[in-house]
Amino acid sequence: MGHEIISIGGLLVEIIRKEHGRTLSESADFAGPYPSGDTPIFIHAAAKLGKDCGFIGSCGNDAFGDCVYDRLAASGVDMTHVKKIPGLMTGTTFVMYEEDGTRKFMYHLQNSGSAVVTIDDVSSEYFKGCKWVHYTAFNLEISDSVRSAIYRSMQLLDDDTIVSFDPNVRFELYSPEQLKKMCEPILKRANVILPSQYEFSRMYGKTDDEVCTEWMDKGKLVILKLADQGCRIYEKGKIVDVAPFRTVEIDATGAGDIFCAAFAVARLDGKSIHDAAVYANAAGAFSVTRMGPMEGTVSKEELEEFLRTEQAEIF
Repeated sequence: MGHEIISIGGLLVEIIRKEHGRTLSESADFAGPYPSGDTPIFIHAAAKLGKDCGFIGSCGNDAFGDCVYDRLAASGVDMTHVKKIPGLMTGTTFVMYEEDGTRKFMYHLQNSGSAVVTIDDVSSEYFKGCKWVHYTAFNLEISDSVRSAIYRSMQLLDDDTIVSFDPNVRFELYSPEQLKKMCEPILKRANVILPSQYEFSRMYGKTDDEVCTEWMDKGKLVILKLADQGCRIYEKGKIVDVAPFRTVEIDATGAGDIFCAAFAVARLDGKSIHDAAVYANAAGAFSVTRMGPMEGTVSKEELEEFLRTEQAEIF
């Protein structure tokens, strides 16, 4: 038997401005480093929620690499296919918050140890028997070799392996047309598509609802993440809003990745699509209450206790 859930990508660390409104060009205090990377956040959350998880990735052979590698290993993720690259630094993300709560990111990824996953790192044996594989467009953008490894891995999946795709696109390096072309192979294979608000509208020049409906009409399950407004399910011609949980937001980074992980775990546990979306909303809401993208990840027991004691608000 293979791992229940597998993901792939670069291991990063994140360093966050302590004060809102302080630009990255100013001299001011930071917090971190925090273990990060969208698919590492996802797989860490899935493992914390009790699933047997594996990961294919890379980082630098440095202290920052140890920061994220050790966190994933401690949560129980199988790290036999994660490389530490001698002589290269681990990719780093710097984050600052505007006064209104919006975020700006600065990435140091090019030529880093986080960008050297290759086709040789993926094998049919590792994916054999896997129930769920999760991909993101962010990792398609990291480097040509990571992108090739992701495309190759899709060819090795069992026919009944569920594929989820979180666009999580960054528009700084590629045009919307380039990003659409990049994402198309995964979107075609994906069973579940998990975009965040405004991603599809920027990529396709249409509203999120229009694009999500188009993918639903092609047979995909689409869950549109709406941050503090909950989420919206597009399934078999029906569109249903799922109410959010209200918490005090400290840091929203990683909440979408944790949402995706909780949804996957819930579905594998046999929950209905609606109940899985409620579960994912709760995990995402809890995650924003801590500084750092993995710090608000909870165990299955903690999340179920949160669900028992909190009440989702109705739109």
